[in-house]
This record gives sequence, C-alpha cells and structure tokens, in this order.
Amino acid sequence: MTLKHLCEDISCNDPNLLEEGSHIGSRIMCPEYSLHIEDRKTYPISGEEGVFALCWTVYPNNRLYGTIKPAAVSFSYGMSFEQGCKTQMHTHEYLELAYIISGTFHQRILGKDIIFNQGELCLIDKNCLHQDCLDSDSACILFIGIANEMFDSIISNQVADERIISFLQTALLKQKNLWQYLHFKPINPSNQEMEGYLMDLLHELILHDKASRYICHGLLIRIFHLLSSGYDISLSSEMQKKMNWLLYEKITNYIKQNYKDISIKQLAEHFHFHEDYFNRMLKSKTGMTYTQYVQKLRLSEAEKLLLHTELTIDEISAKVGYQNKGYFYKIFIGKNHMTPARYRKDKHS
Repeated sequence: MTLKHLCEDISCNDPNLLEEGSHIGSRIMCPEYSLHIEDRKTYPISGEEGVFALCWTVYPNNRLYGTIKPAAVSFSYGMSFEQGCKTQMHTHEYLELAYIISGTFHQRILGKDIIFNQGELCLIDKNCLHQDCLDSDSACILFIGIANEMFDSIISNQVADERIISFLQTALLKQKNLWQYLHFKPINPSNQEMEGYLMDLLHELILHDKASRYICHGLLIRIFHLLSSGYDISLSSEMQKKMNWLLYEKITNYIKQNYKDISIKQLAEHFHFHEDYFNRMLKSKTGMTYTQYVQKLRLSEAEKLLLHTELTIDEISAKVGYQNKGYFYKIFIGKNHMTPARYRKDKHS
C-alpha cells in the first residue's frame, strides 16, 4: 500500500462517515465565512501525543474527504465544495508540516498565493496567518501537526540544518511581516525516502498505543534530517539576509545579557546550533571569533567599572567573568597597553 492509498482509505472509507454540518467537520475544513475574522486553531487532540495527522483527499467531482489521526473515535468526513473554495483565514497554536502526496495544493500565506506540487512540503509557523484553497482537480495532502514541546525536543537533537533552525529562531521573534513558512522542494524527486517515513508515521498515529509517541518522535527526527539533506528551500537571498540579521541580533543580545558566565556550549544548547556556527556567524558580521567577541564585551565592561566605581581590580576581574587575575591582566594590557591600575589613574587625571 502506498501513502496515497493509505490516506484515501482512512479519509474516505471509514464506516463512521460524517457529512458536512457535523461539529468535527469544522476541524477538517471550515469554509471561509468572513474576510475580517481570523481563527486560531487549537491542538485538536487531548493527551500528550505531541503529533497528529490530518489527511485530505480531494476528488474531481468537488468532494473533499478527511480525517484526523489519532482520534478518540475513528471517523471520516465528507463535504462538497465550490471551485475556488477557501478555508477561513487562520493560524495554529502548533507547527504544521504539509506534504503533497499527489496533485497540487494552493495556499494563501501572509497574503501571497503559493502553489505546492507533488512531493513538496511546507512548514508553517504557529503564528502564520494563512488559508487553504480547494480546486476541482484531484489531490491528496497529508498535514502533520506538531505540538511546540515535541518540536523543541526534535530540534534540540540538532538534526535540522542551519536554514531550518534559522527559520525557527526567527519565527520565535514573531516577525509576522517577514517570513513564517518554508517551501521545501526535493533535490531528487524520484527518492521515496520521505514517503516511507511519512507512511510509518501515519501507521503509528493510526495504531496509537503507548509506544507511539516515542516512535513518532524518532520518525520526526528522521524527517527533519531528510529535509535538511535532501531538499532545497525556496528562499530569496534578500529574505535569507534579513533572517540572518535578525538571528544575529537575537544571539548577540543573549551574549550581552549573559557575557559574565556565557559559554559556547550554553549558546549551542539554547539556540540548537552546532558550536562552530557561532564562530562563523560572528566572524561574518563582526570580524571576530566567539572568544574575541565575548572578550571585547568583558573588557569594555571592565573599563567602565574602572572609571565609574571604587571596586578593586580583583573584584572587577571577577565581576566581568575572569576568575584568573593574571589572565585578566594579560588581555587588558594587550588591548590598552597599560595595566588596569594605570588605566584608572590616567583616565581620572
């Protein structure tokens, strides 16, 4: 059985078929009812699963069938739609990864119309305003909803590359007018590895036993690793520069707030980048390595304390993060060509 056949089977052939007008149907497809209201979709299932699947199967006779897995009671939902029908403009409280199993899929994201083709994926941030559009052509789409805690756990494994993590870190800044989705295109369209992972994930969500959460976590790690290695991101160079600058500001602000006891390991754990990323990022923006950048911050603060406080040099050395007084003297003299005591005396004279 292929992923397409599995999605069609669970979305169309459940004996508990709900027709339009049912309450659960609004979770599957809520047609646009207002140009001005924005819906916020909450996580649709209870418990600690951390991930769910929404399957859509669209037929040429303008029929949509869908289902959510896992669900307390198995069901499928069917509805008729008019050509060009859209969902109500909405955001999610979770992240959504959409995979186009077959056909094409049209979304309007932040006011921009995007067409996704078979084999492509779209990752949408939890704050991103968008709507889904239905056409008369057949299509099959698998939406994976990922709770924030599950997603944090996935990226903390550092399986995603810098392009994806840059997007996530930028999304945390809630730059709604900048960039809140990523469009992934397969480097090798004939590679079926992604379909295999998604098939396994969907099987686990259908099975939904005590082990499923852990198995789904591992499968999502594989999926995001594959996104990093086997897919290109449709991102303009201008947008990449904006994202990189926002991320640079976020990282350097964090360093400035914690420079006294910061470590590159702490940065890696907080931002989920590999340690060498910070050296490369700071070098490109400031010409300094991470160590040089932190040293500059510490020495600048030491100079202020020498001029504006009565603290001893030992106290100042410790206050800016240097427990080794001899090393503090060495780097201070290296920068200012005089001892801290002489610096204080000369500046006050």
